Amino acid sequence: MENNQTEKINLLIIGSGPAGYTAAIYAARANLKPVLYQGIQPGGQLTITTDVENYPGFPEGIQGPEMMIQFEKQAQRMGADLRYGLATKVDFSQKPYKVWIDEEKLLEADAVIIATGASAKWLGIESEQRFNGYGVSACAVCDGFFFRGKEVAIVGAGDTAAEEALYLSKLCSTVHMFIRRDEMRASKIMQDRVKKTDNIKMYWNTETQEILGDKTVNAVRIKNIKTAEEETLPIKGFFVAIGHHPNSDIFKGWIDMDEEGYIKTCPGSSKTNIEGVFASGDVQDKIYRQAITAAGSGCMAALDAERYLSENGLH
Repeated sequence: MENNQTEKINLLIIGSGPAGYTAAIYAARANLKPVLYQGIQPGGQLTITTDVENYPGFPEGIQGPEMMIQFEKQAQRMGADLRYGLATKVDFSQKPYKVWIDEEKLLEADAVIIATGASAKWLGIESEQRFNGYGVSACAVCDGFFFRGKEVAIVGAGDTAAEEALYLSKLCSTVHMFIRRDEMRASKIMQDRVKKTDNIKMYWNTETQEILGDKTVNAVRIKNIKTAEEETLPIKGFFVAIGHHPNSDIFKGWIDMDEEGYIKTCPGSSKTNIEGVFASGDVQDKIYRQAITAAGSGCMAALDAERYLSENGLH
């Protein structure tokens, strides 16, 4: 049965955010006949973003889901084969590389581009998901601009949370920072910067109980873990900065990763430790994590894949 299900393809792209779609556009134009599997969240993290105002070429801004539809249409128009399905297992021990889709269909690919992205970690409270995109965000650089001059809150205690709090402090009137313990995980230099910033107000031993609002966020209820005291603060924006989880689990044991699971690529390229397997977008980028940098690295992966296929007589 398994052999009947095997399909041989030239270039497989796994994932469908800006990185995957851009890789598909470039690869299709190079006549590599790319097959792209869209994964569990077609369009990636941008499908849960509302306004995107920082992507060049859209002077009026664009909705995240609409932008991903445009990327998808462009990839289709170039001739990329876009499919629904989730890569569930890989075997990179020999060429062609084996990838299983939805645990049953087997693909054999001469080259693979991994563009599976990363998922923001959330607190797990109901109101957080309800207001996602309506005042709740996991990216201060993406969305801070919409809260200029307003009061906002941010949750987190690491370097990313500190960086995002500092970024927001330059735009917003007050930044309420909620830290679950009585200390931060952030590096000393970042902690010092946060503590020295007048309009960042820090709350120790604090957890978020509920985000409040009508159609958009207008307050947050917090609780001090030690005293059990509750407080409601008026805010317009609520930022979650407790980290991201790269969607790289199925590649563990094959591809070199850092301790958090981000795929390691050779500097200045999309190449991984396995020849013919490339990585682009947020699955290998924990620093920038922007739509435009993901798209740029998708372009790099397609060009690297084309060169690899060509040099090996596979294209």
